[in-house]
Amino acid sequence: QVQLVESGGGLVQAGDSLRLSCAASGRTFSNYAMGWFRQAPGKERDFVAAINWSGDSTRYADSVKGRFTISRDNAKSTVYLQMNSLKPEDTAVYYCATGQGRTTYSVPNYWGQGTQVTVSS
Repeated sequence: QVQLVESGGGLVQAGDSLRLSCAASGRTFSNYAMGWFRQAPGKERDFVAAINWSGDSTRYADSVKGRFTISRDNAKSTVYLQMNSLKPEDTAVYYCATGQGRTTYSVPNYWGQGTQVTVSS
């Protein structure tokens, strides 16, 4: 069974940086794409970023492009989300996700429990 465990969330000020981590287990990590999503209070869960199985292709939501960077370490079965220049509108629960595909358009069907990111103005 696939398990995803996020860490690294917290309370920061606008302009600060945070790095989220997601440790995966239960299958061969390097065979599958990984992604990050977020859900703000009262809103739907939105796509943030995705990375393909090998790490040489990434995709971002327009709202985070140029500020966030997704990366992966296949030897550690971990995916990261480096978040710079954080804004109050980035406040949300951030979820790690994965599916059955290898590309950045893979539809996720496994989710982590989420980690809270709060950005104060």
